[in-house]
Amino acid sequence: MSFITTLFHLIEWIILVYFFALNFLYLLFTILSLIGLTRHHQLSTYILFKEMLHLPSLKPISIIVPAFNEEKTIVANVHSLLALEYPNYEVVVVNDGSTDQTLKQLITHFHLKKTFRVFRKVIETASIKNIYLSPTYPKLVVVDKENGQKSDALNAGLNVARFPLFCAIDSDSLLDKYALLKIIRPFLEEPANMVAAGGIIRLSNGSRIEYGQVKEVGFPRNLLAQFQTIEYLRAFLGGRTGLSMLKSLLIISGAFGLFRKKEVLDIQGYRKETVGEDMDLVVRLQRHLREKKIPYQIRFVPDPICWTEAPEKLKSLTRQRNRWHRGLIESITYNRQMILNPRYGLIGLFAMPFYVIFEMLGPFIEFAGYLIFLFYLFKGGLNSQFALLFFMVALIFGIVISLFAILLEEYSAYQFPRFWHILGLMGASFLENFIFRQYLTLVRVKAFLDFFLGKKEW
Repeated sequence: MSFITTLFHLIEWIILVYFFALNFLYLLFTILSLIGLTRHHQLSTYILFKEMLHLPSLKPISIIVPAFNEEKTIVANVHSLLALEYPNYEVVVVNDGSTDQTLKQLITHFHLKKTFRVFRKVIETASIKNIYLSPTYPKLVVVDKENGQKSDALNAGLNVARFPLFCAIDSDSLLDKYALLKIIRPFLEEPANMVAAGGIIRLSNGSRIEYGQVKEVGFPRNLLAQFQTIEYLRAFLGGRTGLSMLKSLLIISGAFGLFRKKEVLDIQGYRKETVGEDMDLVVRLQRHLREKKIPYQIRFVPDPICWTEAPEKLKSLTRQRNRWHRGLIESITYNRQMILNPRYGLIGLFAMPFYVIFEMLGPFIEFAGYLIFLFYLFKGGLNSQFALLFFMVALIFGIVISLFAILLEEYSAYQFPRFWHILGLMGASFLENFIFRQYLTLVRVKAFLDFFLGKKEW
């Protein structure tokens, strides 16, 4: 028993060090986020979007929308994209072998006609059957292709897209009317070096939506959606804003990101052998630019808003988080030579180790902590005072970080106008520490096992 006791004590110390390091970093990111949001807010007061519409330096943008079996929402979502405030852009919808009426809905509502449009096939993709244009909606291009899944659909869109910048979004994403004008700003500030920018994702659950636009922000009634609202605020305002300030951003959400097309084509676009195509692209892009010694900037912009609906059923949430974690593991293992490699600067020395320790391996460390707690509980050797103290400190840390995220949200956007919304967020930030967080830890542990078993499905 002495060996087991010694081993458990060692694991306890690892968990304690992990816990304090993780929360210290989260607090650091939050402080940096506050600085970044303050700077962004100050700059925003001097910029009027209506004036930006007439800037000659605004580059045209191709919006690429992969779609698979989206017959119920595709028409409304495309209409909303065609109504964005931006002087020159196109919407490239890629029908990825849908088996429902997605293509028929597009053809009928937008009066699409087959065309013999010529494009350069830089990236190999599944066969493209037809390309459609609309005489009524000149900004719209619809690509009909054989099914190849999301990465392949995005690559087909890259081949067909005409403009030097492209915005990759999900087919169920809803963009704020001025989202393109907001996310283009880093490319205006540093036109030579900016290669990618990501915008903030917010949840539309509980909001009133009309014609593809969020008309009134609401608060979700579903408890799972409330927990995810807190998660998104922490991840984007408390996490990615801070990582962007440290020039250590490794992920731009697949739901909304703007990229310079040339550099993405140089690395052959999205890699098909991953279910986490968004993070994989950003990591490979930075790896390529570092190896070629090309100056670059990748930034997170907290202002552009993309709305998406979070899963409200446990089964859907489980499948989503399993895929996200497998995608994270795939990206890290595929680019493992970057870890602790000074050749890649802060990305190699800080960002990659952070994601390995606290994101990829973090679920195992948390899971080990729960097992040790249960072991001592049943064995009778649990120090109840220490356990209670540790639990209270962990709970307070978690709630404080969540509350900081809520404050950052109110400071940056003021998206929740009613006081009971804020109270609901505060309540969710407390309740998520019970069962929900532990359940997601188990989901991510299973995702780790699924990765090693070769699971590739979405």
